[in-house]
Amino acid sequence: MIADAARRKRQRSVIIALIIFCIAMNVAAYLSPRFSGWYMREIFPEISSVFARLTSLLPFSLGEVLIIIALVGVPLSLIALIVLLIAKRKSRDSRRKIGRVYAYIYAWIFVYIILTETLNCFVLYHTPTFAEMYDYPQDKYTPAQLEQLADYLAAETNALSEQVQRDKQGKFVLTADLDKTARSAVQGLAKDYPQLGGYYPKPKAVVNSFFMSQQYLMGIYFPFTMEANYNDEMYPLNLPDTVCHELAHTKGFIREDEANFIGFLACYESGNVEYRYSGYIRALKYVISKCEDNCSEETVNRLYSSLAEGVRADWNGNVDYWQEVQESDKGLIDSKTVAEVSDKAMETSLKLNGVEDGKRSYGRMVDLLLDWYFMQQEGAE
Repeated sequence: MIADAARRKRQRSVIIALIIFCIAMNVAAYLSPRFSGWYMREIFPEISSVFARLTSLLPFSLGEVLIIIALVGVPLSLIALIVLLIAKRKSRDSRRKIGRVYAYIYAWIFVYIILTETLNCFVLYHTPTFAEMYDYPQDKYTPAQLEQLADYLAAETNALSEQVQRDKQGKFVLTADLDKTARSAVQGLAKDYPQLGGYYPKPKAVVNSFFMSQQYLMGIYFPFTMEANYNDEMYPLNLPDTVCHELAHTKGFIREDEANFIGFLACYESGNVEYRYSGYIRALKYVISKCEDNCSEETVNRLYSSLAEGVRADWNGNVDYWQEVQESDKGLIDSKTVAEVSDKAMETSLKLNGVEDGKRSYGRMVDLLLDWYFMQQEGAE
């Protein structure tokens, strides 16, 4: 009995210490971007490498499996607890022992989640920005310069659209792989952006991809397993850029606008025409959306009318896919309900981590694209 009491005391001490450690890490990160930046450069790569190598041994998404286990296991375990407590109602000691076992199991699960979320996600929201890390000018640009970027992206996207394979309906067909090509593409950026070097996990398709589609999710990064997961049911042109985006998260670039930009850079530098097309058309969508807010209606109409037939086919194919999902009765839960709940959850999560503009932050990729484009222009002069 004495030994058991001592063991429980040690467990409690470790659990409390880890919770305090997580709180301290989050407070330090919130107060000091310099601390967060040091953690991202010096500590996070070691942690992520271990996680990535272990989870890459599995052919399936461990994160998805753990979530399913939690959704099914938690209710079942609570039912089992009630049954056990009723069965042992005449033995106070047995009931206490059962209660302690359950309490410690749930406590350790909570600690694992909060620890991995802190180390692999929360702290990283407070690092210096990508632009600050790599001396991007962060200039203010005029609508005319935004239009210039849009024209460049439209021209490149149009040209690439004629070089990819298409089916009988004229829609994009993906022939490139989503493993070696994506990992090589993002890793290749390390020559200019050292944080992107090192080992990358194997990208994994999510079995319940339709459920992701109901949430308008193309990819997801699981901090508690360090996995880059993607939706393999969506329009295939989204896949290369999405996988590169999720791989960027595994290197500590947790902000969505930065992962978007890194996804574009990886596709741009990949040397694979399908990847380049995927990256360019995603970037073009964000830039035209920005033009709609900052340029004249005449400019926006001109940009849309300049798009090649193949680009239009893929743009519409993507829109049609998401619309079909929302109108489908395939899921266990109504797609509209799933989308609304997911949207609110994501918005809340981003704002709790200091991203004040929530999902709109994805569009800040355009600022990085402008910096990149005009840096390229200066270098060419």
